[in-house]
Amino acid sequence: MAWSKLKMDEVTVRRTKLLQLRRQGVRFDDERVEQLGYSSPNAARKDLTRALEAHRAEEAAEISTYRQQENERLDALLEAAWPRATQPSPVFDKEGNVVGEELDMRAVDTVIRLIDRRAKLNGLDMPVRAELSGPGGGAVPLKATSVATLISLINTAGDEDDEDLDETSDGQEDDDEDSDDDGDPDES
Repeated sequence: MAWSKLKMDEVTVRRTKLLQLRRQGVRFDDERVEQLGYSSPNAARKDLTRALEAHRAEEAAEISTYRQQENERLDALLEAAWPRATQPSPVFDKEGNVVGEELDMRAVDTVIRLIDRRAKLNGLDMPVRAELSGPGGGAVPLKATSVATLISLINTAGDEDDEDLDETSDGQEDDDEDSDDDGDPDES
C-alpha cells in the first residue's frame, strides 16, 4: 500500500529531527529519540539508515544531472573549438599575402583541456598509483633503532642543517653509517 502525502511528510520531519539529534551526539536509547515516536533504539537506528540511503540516492541523481549538464556544455565548447584546432588556417605576411597554412595552437590547447576535463568529469582517467620501494625496486630497508632516535629524526625533519642525522640518541656516531657520503668507510 502506498503511503499518503501526509504520512511521508511525517516521516521526513521525524527523520530530520533524528538526524539533528544524532549530529548533537544523542544516543539512540535517549528519551528524546523515543519521544520522536520510535518503538526502540533499533527502530530509530534502522530509520536513520533508511534516511541516509535515501539521501545518497537523491545526491547521486543530482550528481548525474550535473554531470550531464557539464557534458553538454563541454560538447558545445568542443564543437566550437574543433574546426580551428583541426583545420589549417592561412598564414599571412605583412602585405596580406598567404604564405602558408597552420593549425591554431591555442584552439588545439583548448580542445586538449576540454577533453581532459571531460575525462576527469566522467572518471575516465586511471587513478595514479604510487609505491615506495627500496634499492633495485625491492623492499625498503629498515634498521632497528631507538624511539629517541626516531623522535630526533622527526624533530629535525625539514631542517636545512641535518648534520645530527648520523648520531644515535646518546650522541655517539653510528658505526655502520658513513659520515662523509663518498661511499668509502671513514678514514679517521
